Formats: sequence, structure tokens, C-alpha cells
Amino acid sequence: MEPQSQDLKTAPFLTLGRFHISEDYGFLLPSPLRELPGHYSPWMEIANRLPQLIESRQLRAQVNEILPRNLALPFVEVSRNLGLPPILVHSDLVLANWTTRNPGGNLDTIVSFPGGESLRGFVLVTVLVEKAAVPGIKALVQAVNAILQPSPDSLLQALQQLRVSIQDITGALGQMHDYVDPDIFYAVIRIFLSGWKDNPALPVGLVYEGVSKEPLSYSGGSAAQSTILHAFDEFLGVRHSKESADFLYRMRDYMPPSHRAFVEEIRLAPSLRTHVLSSGNRQLLTAYNQCVESLAALRTYHLALVTKYLITAASKAKAQRTSHLPRPPQALEERGTGGTAVVSFLKSVRDKTLEALLHPSG
Repeated sequence: MEPQSQDLKTAPFLTLGRFHISEDYGFLLPSPLRELPGHYSPWMEIANRLPQLIESRQLRAQVNEILPRNLALPFVEVSRNLGLPPILVHSDLVLANWTTRNPGGNLDTIVSFPGGESLRGFVLVTVLVEKAAVPGIKALVQAVNAILQPSPDSLLQALQQLRVSIQDITGALGQMHDYVDPDIFYAVIRIFLSGWKDNPALPVGLVYEGVSKEPLSYSGGSAAQSTILHAFDEFLGVRHSKESADFLYRMRDYMPPSHRAFVEEIRLAPSLRTHVLSSGNRQLLTAYNQCVESLAALRTYHLALVTKYLITAASKAKAQRTSHLPRPPQALEERGTGGTAVVSFLKSVRDKTLEALLHPSG
């Protein structure tokens, strides 16, 4: 049955295209550019040689410790045009930094930095996580529209698809064990994601020459900058503690504006929890709770990964003082790349996810 035009004016149906989200690739950029136009060749030459320049200690001959004017000005201008802060963010490192290497479709990164195969694995496993989320993103759209219509069968199907997608995300995340060495992540990769906000190693931030005389502070790249869980939380009605919520909301400023708008659209949509409870439909309630349980299980798994790659790796690095790997700044120990006290944060968001479970009345 076709919806009436009057209903569409008050409650327009949700589509992915309106938010520049791909039907096939989700939040990933479908075809990231491997090369920029010739005008940008000085920057591309540095970017393509970044690991070698850093490892041979030649980068500072190319780039001053204070971000020099010839980099700071275009970096800030491009970032402003994109609606992103001028620092390496999730959309830079992952969403727009993947390509296929050959007709077989093997994935590769476009721009890299020190960390070798572990860095490559870290980026590409995260790409696979984003890809695994695509059916879940589509399910959100189907579910919101099913509430507006309403269509209980379509909503039930969407919730079941969302649960499967969340479980597939957990499976994709598990490939970190196969492709990322914890010691290299801790001592090398994490340093380049750390940013200069809530980072004791750079307490006053970084001077962007020609932009501001005072140092500027921005958070480093973080999984919390991925739009996936923000959208799932808003859809399922998960409510986090004030401290966690403040951090998560700040991370939305590090997302592409259209993705941020998608999360906001999900937040403003009719409440799924209210709809499920008022429907009295036990199948919907069970399907909803299975989504919440799967999301909590994903967060528990993420917590285990962080323990391995941060806490355990930190203990190992302290014990092996003669290790061939560099010692990361002591101030960064047990902090996430976004600047959080990561274990307590992840435990809190997991526990608050479980609090969203619905209990049938009678």
C-alpha cells in the first residue's frame, strides 16, 4: 500500500543516498583516489615516502615540528571544506585509504606510515569491519521506514539482519589477531594515531603556522570516529554515561558531515524501543534484545582486543627494555588513540549497552 503524500511531508522516508552513504560500501568511500592532481605532487611525494622518511629520520628535513605554513594552510583549508578537523581521522586512515591491488580484488592501502604489514593489516581489517556493517546500515533504514509505515514484518526482518551484521562485524574484527602484531601496534602504529588533545605527551597541542599563533588541540584517530556504532546506539536507544557520551559526541565532529547527519537523522527518528514495547509483539521484542546482546558482545570482544594490544603489550614493552622496537611515550600508556582512559571507557559503554535490554511487561 502506497503511503499518503501527507504522511511523507511530516515523516519523510529514510534513504542512504541522501547522506552520501553507498549501498555497496556503506560509510567507505567507494573509489578513493590513488593520486591527486599534479598541483598536489609535493604533498603526494612526501605521503608516498612517509614510512621511509620517518624510519630514516629524514622527515623533519621535509616537515618542521611546528606544522609549517606551506602545509598548515592548505591542510586546514581542505579540512574546513570537507567539514573535518585538520588531523588524521578515521575517514582519512580507513574510509578513503583503501584500494584493490589486482583484478582478484585483494585489498591494499593507498597511503601508509611505519608499521609495515601490521599497519597495513590494521587499516584493511578496519575496512573489512566497515564493509561488514553495510547490511546493518541498510537494516537501520529499512527499520526506520518500517516503523513509519508501519510494517511489523519488515521491521522484524530488519532487526534480524541488524543482529547478523553486528555478529559479522565481530567476526571481521577478529582478523586483527591474524594481521596485526600487538608489539608493533603498541610501540609504532599507536603513536601516529595519538593526536594532540588529552595527550600528555603533547600537553599544549600543535602550532599550525599561519593559522593560529596558539597551539591547536585535536584528538587522534579512533574507532569512536566510525559512524557505525553511533548509528546503532541511536537506533537501539542505548544511553551512555555522561563522561562516555561527552567523548562520543565529540568524536562525531571527526566524522564526515553527511555521516554525522545520518546519525542525527537516526536519533530523531521514531523511538524503536517505544514502538517495540507498545506493539506487544514478542517476536519484535526478542529480535530487539538479540541486537542489543550482539552489540554488547561486540563491545566485549573489542575490550578483549584492546587489552591484548594495549594493556598486555604495555606490560611486555616495560619488561623488554632491550627490545628492537622504540619505547613509546610513557604518558600514552593505557590511553586510547582518541585520548580516553580506554579500558574504563569500553567497560562503561558495554555495560550501558546491556542496560538497554527490554523486559516484557507480564
